[in-house]
Amino acid sequence: MWLELQIFGFRALWSPYFLMFVVFIGLLYFLITGPLRYKFGVTEKPTTKQQVFFYTGLVLLYAVKGSPIDLLTHIMLTAHMAQMAIYLIIFPMLIIKGIPAWIWERVLLKPIIKPILKLLTLPIISALLFNALFSLYHIPAIFDYSKSSMVAHTSISIILLIAAFIVWLPILSPIKEFDRMNPLGKIFYIFGNSVLITPACVLIIFSNAPFYEAYSATGAWIQAMSLCVPGDVLSSLTFTISGPEMFSPMSTLEDQQLGGIIMKIMQEITYGVILARVFYGWFNPESHKIDPLPVANATESN
Repeated sequence: MWLELQIFGFRALWSPYFLMFVVFIGLLYFLITGPLRYKFGVTEKPTTKQQVFFYTGLVLLYAVKGSPIDLLTHIMLTAHMAQMAIYLIIFPMLIIKGIPAWIWERVLLKPIIKPILKLLTLPIISALLFNALFSLYHIPAIFDYSKSSMVAHTSISIILLIAAFIVWLPILSPIKEFDRMNPLGKIFYIFGNSVLITPACVLIIFSNAPFYEAYSATGAWIQAMSLCVPGDVLSSLTFTISGPEMFSPMSTLEDQQLGGIIMKIMQEITYGVILARVFYGWFNPESHKIDPLPVANATESN
């Protein structure tokens, strides 16, 4: 398949402009948390773990949105669903954990942003918001529309990403204002998100016919391919490409069903890891130590 994909050219395979954007974000993070942090009155550098989280997130972002994987997502729904699992579930988590709390405080506690986020990060609202948008996105008409133009594709991707960050804040928030749930509440919250995302995956997995024209109708597929393949490359091909099955070892229906399975498995693994961390933090003996009496109180008792 790799040799076949090379007909679409270097720009389609490696998205150099998007790579430049990702590198710029990485450089900005390095400067703000490094040499420029003193301008914000901060002396503490991000921990090694925070840096690993952030830069790993950027690598994954480029891998699913800029590398040949992105081109493959326009050919196989399986690749697209894996992309969405990383982009909407794993990537936001890594970025939230990777950015120091003082940066989040300067952004999220702004007078305009704080009251809006206080509402949107209420557990029931954040869970319903993300999972409703995710399910609506996978309605065939909306999904095909998102593949019809760069404006639609980019706008929908950004809206989903914002909702993905919001859904993680109640359990991973680096600042106290948005960390309002106890461990038991977080467990129910994670479980609820796992349940809410299931119907969209189930409909895709158990469908008896292909849902999406972007993967089954030649015209719609070519339109979707133009989102990542330059128009001059598509028009210069010396042979006719009839559809994604030219490049896929599976039928369109098999690809669709496997895509739903991949999404559900990746989502369950990620939520399972977070659930385990919440359990560990809850039952870790260190978290149940009784704070010693303050010195002043201890003196009074004597």
